[in-house]
Amino acid sequence: MHFEDLDLSDDILDAIYAMHFDECTPIQEQAIPLVLEGHDLIAIAQTGTGKTAAYLLPVIDLLADLPAPATGVNCIVMAPTRELAQQIEQQMDGFSYYLPISSLAIYGGTDGATFARQQRAMKEGTDVVIATPGRLQALLQMGGIDLSQVKYFILDEADRMLDMGFYDDIMRIATQLPSERQTLLFSATMPPRIRKLAKDILRNPAEVKIAPSRPVEKIVQSAVMCGDNQKESILRQLLKERHGSKVIVFASSKLGVRDLTRSLRRAGIKAAEIHSDLGQKERDDTIHDFRAERLDVLVATDLLARGIDIDDISMVVNYDVPREPEDYVHRIGRTGRANAEGMAVTIVSPRDRRAFSRVESTLKIKIPLEDLIPGADTGRSDRNSGDRRQNKERNTHRRGQKGKDGRNKPSPDTIGDTPNGQPAISDQTTGNNGADNKKKPRNRRYKPRRRPSDGNNRSSKDA
Repeated sequence: MHFEDLDLSDDILDAIYAMHFDECTPIQEQAIPLVLEGHDLIAIAQTGTGKTAAYLLPVIDLLADLPAPATGVNCIVMAPTRELAQQIEQQMDGFSYYLPISSLAIYGGTDGATFARQQRAMKEGTDVVIATPGRLQALLQMGGIDLSQVKYFILDEADRMLDMGFYDDIMRIATQLPSERQTLLFSATMPPRIRKLAKDILRNPAEVKIAPSRPVEKIVQSAVMCGDNQKESILRQLLKERHGSKVIVFASSKLGVRDLTRSLRRAGIKAAEIHSDLGQKERDDTIHDFRAERLDVLVATDLLARGIDIDDISMVVNYDVPREPEDYVHRIGRTGRANAEGMAVTIVSPRDRRAFSRVESTLKIKIPLEDLIPGADTGRSDRNSGDRRQNKERNTHRRGQKGKDGRNKPSPDTIGDTPNGQPAISDQTTGNNGADNKKKPRNRRYKPRRRPSDGNNRSSKDA
């Protein structure tokens, strides 16, 4: 489906086509009409499928028909991390480029002057506030902020917010909102806690579910079995042999991220670290340098696993196997975006094997094993006989023969059964968000005025 087939205004369609987007993704095709019709919504879709545009486009369209608030807020978007809040604001700027819609991102990790500026902006009135739960709750506790005009309440990456312990903050904020509002909940998974949250804050919601919790087909997955003391040498070998423009390496702890970053730097690799102990400016500068290719490798905790769109990631390496299978999907979803191919390699030591087996069984996939990397001793020879039998069976699957359990190794292009991952729009030039600009008349009968004709339109899988 093309965006012009939806009941979106001329101004929004102009912005979409100016960014060379044409076709909707499945989540956008199903969610946008429901939001425009006024339904509360639960939307379940994996990372990278265009969820942000699925709520921003219709909500911007609806906000354009409302007067700019003299005080208070018309719409609140909640996001789990500072980085995601910043990214949503960038996309907001792009989509509302031809409309006088004002927006403000508020998040922690800033100085007192910024905190005061955020508080003043909310008091003076803004169309859309994009906030992390903790910072918004802190601003509300200071008093003087009017939420009685909120028409739209949106939770993005809701499962991640609950994982981070924000349930109470979300509920306290929700109790201060008008009961007559439209609430949209977007999540990659639907665990019982999300069901409970939806029951508490949504009213008769429509539900959209798009192939949740499976890796996208364009990502070529593999794993390397090794001994505990071989992980770092294998990582260096991977970076040497398959080095692309941008690589993200995920480790399970902040200490592990720091130590690994130092080690890679000593080896002459341009690497930097990302984790929650860094200040906001340090994190912003690091991501900016990585996007600009002044860094080759970003070593990160799961802070970077969700919702952050960085173009052209050539490879993701799981230095530590994630504790939860869902985190595996989000980590490797940083590559293989925009209908591009990507590579994801998981380094599995003996202590990681149980978690690795849980990833395979939960996601119902079989991750192919790689041949041993030349010069890297995996330590298999000193494993017990049970491990040797397991490794032999898995290598048999790798060669396409049947192992003892009768299963064959799947080829990389048959792993997963979901649509290709889709990137959110980022790095868009900031538009005119002045709330005091006069609104333009809008014509619902759309004839594309700015739709590009240079053959560079991207499909829905890029939106």
